[in-house]
Amino acid sequence: MIAAPEPQLTEREVIERAVALRPALLERQGETERLTHYPKDTHDDFLRAGFYRILQPRRYGGYEFGLRTFLQVVVEVARGCPSTGWALSLTAAHVLQAASFFPEETQDELFGADGDFRAASTLPPVGVAQPDGEGSLVLDGTWSYASGAPYSTHFIGQTLSAPTSPGGPPGPLLLFVAPRRVWTVLDDWHGVLGLRGTGSNSIHIDQGRIPAHFAREASFLDLPVEGGTVGSTLHDNPMYAARVASFFHAELASIMIGTAYAAADEYARIISSRPLTLDPGRTRSDLPEFQQHLGEALGRIRTAEAALRGAAEDWTETCRRNVSGEAPFTAAEDHRLAQIFLTAGGLAWDALQDPLFRTAGTRYGRDGERMQRYFRDAATYRTHVAVGMAEPLARRVGCDRLGLPSDGIPLIP
Repeated sequence: MIAAPEPQLTEREVIERAVALRPALLERQGETERLTHYPKDTHDDFLRAGFYRILQPRRYGGYEFGLRTFLQVVVEVARGCPSTGWALSLTAAHVLQAASFFPEETQDELFGADGDFRAASTLPPVGVAQPDGEGSLVLDGTWSYASGAPYSTHFIGQTLSAPTSPGGPPGPLLLFVAPRRVWTVLDDWHGVLGLRGTGSNSIHIDQGRIPAHFAREASFLDLPVEGGTVGSTLHDNPMYAARVASFFHAELASIMIGTAYAAADEYARIISSRPLTLDPGRTRSDLPEFQQHLGEALGRIRTAEAALRGAAEDWTETCRRNVSGEAPFTAAEDHRLAQIFLTAGGLAWDALQDPLFRTAGTRYGRDGERMQRYFRDAATYRTHVAVGMAEPLARRVGCDRLGLPSDGIPLIP
């Protein structure tokens, strides 16, 4: 049993800490983009605030707070800096999978003596894991878009298992956790339109060895949890018996909502400080149309946030019912929840790009302007593979409602 750094920390306090950090994160936005990851000062702030341990089991030095609290922290951090919110979420969130799907022996080793665990992750499988005959697997390859890699202690990825016979095809997918000692971060997160400070570098493993029990035969997006998992039993918490896809979409929706709030904050600053051309004693904030633009945007953002919170509660209840035996957490439930989160992210994008960015003014689309940065970040989110799941996910939800098979509809091309 590892004690958390602050055993008495509450969920409300951790959210308040995220709100309090917003001014510092705003000031560090430019530096974060230049570095291509958030600066060490921000990392130290997160360590002190306990953000990396929000979802981590108490058994291993975490706070084991709920999903809604985690998502609210991400919203507040992204409101200060979208890149930082993205990197925090996609580093601190994957403890949920490590604590859910790997046996106690593996978890004991992963969390070590101090519970220091932060894991970047990517979805596409790379390479073939080769057993070395001594109880280890040898990994080799480069996994791209590992957001949060610079400050991660671990990497969760997918590879293929070795052929069952010489010269045969590779075996099933393997989900694995690799400690930092076996991989390096490539300096290749440059030249992107937005989310420039997310540290979404590639991770390279060159004949790296991990214990065989650091991997399990599984597909990341289709890990069955019906009736509970080894993690929900070990930690006596249904949160560790959740499917991955809906959780993944919840992460991204919280980042997008925080980004939209940041754009609304900037829009309010812009219209309140920009004098009217023919009446310099007044500002754009005095004009009805700009008041309306801001109000309409806030309505969409707050609706998205309400959906995020409601779906987080629904997700939590679905986990509880799954473990209690009342109703399994099926793929259909995963589809349903994922679509809500994805729709929430879309609402936030709608508010940001029109009316906020469209009516802010051309001068605020220049390099170095926060409004430009928020638009670039949000537009990059819209190119993400998760958003590309919208149409096939909608088909799955429709088929689930009609009682038709949906598992044959690929979520990713």
